[in-house]
Amino acid sequence: MTYIVTLPGPELAFIRSKLRIEQRLTKALPKTRFANEGPRMVLVLGDLGADPQLGTAQRRLQLEWMGVVAKVGTVGAVDASITIYPLRECRTPIDFDGPEGLLNTLSRPIYEDFNQAIIPGSVGRCGHETWTAVETALRQERPDLADLLDWLLAQAVAPGLDPDDAAELRWLEQQDALRSIMRISDFPLSAAAAWRRPASPDAPYLAGLIPQPVEHSLIDHDIRIAGQPFEMFAEWQGSTRTRCDVHILEDAQGRRLEVANVNATPVEACLGTDMIYYHEPTHSFVLVQYKRLDPKGRSIRVTPQLRQQIYKLEQVEKLSKSPTSPSDWRMGSDACFLKLAHWPADTATQPVDGLVPGLYLPLSYIQLLLADDRTRGVRSGAQARYLGYQQVERHLVGAQFVELVKHGLAGTVQTSVEELRALVEGRLDAGQGIMLAAERSGESGKTRQARIRKRGSKAQRYKHDIADQESLF
Repeated sequence: MTYIVTLPGPELAFIRSKLRIEQRLTKALPKTRFANEGPRMVLVLGDLGADPQLGTAQRRLQLEWMGVVAKVGTVGAVDASITIYPLRECRTPIDFDGPEGLLNTLSRPIYEDFNQAIIPGSVGRCGHETWTAVETALRQERPDLADLLDWLLAQAVAPGLDPDDAAELRWLEQQDALRSIMRISDFPLSAAAAWRRPASPDAPYLAGLIPQPVEHSLIDHDIRIAGQPFEMFAEWQGSTRTRCDVHILEDAQGRRLEVANVNATPVEACLGTDMIYYHEPTHSFVLVQYKRLDPKGRSIRVTPQLRQQIYKLEQVEKLSKSPTSPSDWRMGSDACFLKLAHWPADTATQPVDGLVPGLYLPLSYIQLLLADDRTRGVRSGAQARYLGYQQVERHLVGAQFVELVKHGLAGTVQTSVEELRALVEGRLDAGQGIMLAAERSGESGKTRQARIRKRGSKAQRYKHDIADQESLF
């Protein structure tokens, strides 16, 4: 269902500066006009009113903004509200009325259906057939909008992924790993917002990302596409043994995030996903290995294979050195974690910035848990062990984990790029899919903390995320 927001021209002009900064709009509508079906695209029309060339009594509509319904709320007993996010401006407004208007290119039934959705000062809706015709006309009239339409539609019709399918489970794990990396590194989440299913089930998740269109704006957006990737990433890209997709971001201060999604194993033989985040200025990394909880029991059995994987992660942690300076200090020696993830039944409804619910467990904690009676199985015998919500009373959640890593309070100490390369090669040989990110910058520890704190408040974090919406992977 496509929504049509029609606002008086003066009102739209008055809030234009605010919309350009926030790129978000919330609008009330009667509950009877809301329908949760089809692509939830939004067209924002400005009614410029009387025009001497068209006649004093004739409206004059222009398409000025397009967006996606990101959230639905309730306003009192009879009204609902829609939050449009992301919301993007059409830099050159498109005439919908008049002899040269886009509506005149539509068939009579389509025109009438769209016309009834135009409610001055309010929100109307039109059906899928009408939207398809309008979309086609928009692409023909304004080919320069094709990339923006593709990017918005990929979010309006987000593909649902089935965690019971092996290929889609790997994509879900890699999707969550990517979102975690974006949060840790403080780069805009919008860079990972639009995605379509890759043609091959063996392809990495990054293969399906749709880049954001770059548009001119009054805002000085500080995120841009960067140049050549980290040396090891380029090496994997040129290899016939691996499938490697790389995306790069860089801000105005030269802080650079390079993300590589590497698969070296067909999906049926893949053992799972590793997320590795490497902060090059401090030579520190964290590794998160994904495990899926049983959706009913919300637990996982500790099999001999899992114990072996935990043992291998313990060997990984030995790459860490002893701290020799204040910047080397961590809250503990744990650099490797298991994420026991609990995917919702409908993954398409998960917000684009949301991390999958789950338990983040550091290795030292896992060893204590496996030696405790509370993880013993009941029906499967006393020797069986389980980890999950019922067995683990305390655990880290996504937000806590992100903050620990972001502030440099968790991770290895003095791990070189060469050691990181050897680690990734070994993990690939073991059958893991890898989502690897390297953050590179010249900022000092003091500058890093100042940047994080500045963006840490809710208001600052909101402004940062919105202001970076026109960035590009």
